[in-house]
Amino acid sequence: MPSMQPPSPVPSPCISICRMSAATGLCEGCHRTIDEIAAWSRMEDPEKRAVWALIDERRARLGVQAAREGQA
Repeated sequence: MPSMQPPSPVPSPCISICRMSAATGLCEGCHRTIDEIAAWSRMEDPEKRAVWALIDERRARLGVQAAREGQA
């Protein structure tokens, strides 16, 4: 019988560019709100996935591409 592995943890969107934009209210690096950043470590995985979905929407709206790993 194949073993079922638990889903991998949801990674943080932080890319170590931590500046809040006054214009958008979002972090310029990860595109999260200050409340999302503060709550991240206490969120369950479904909540983190929901934040990732919001980040994708924000990046699309702002015309920003995701930073590639290693470019932070």
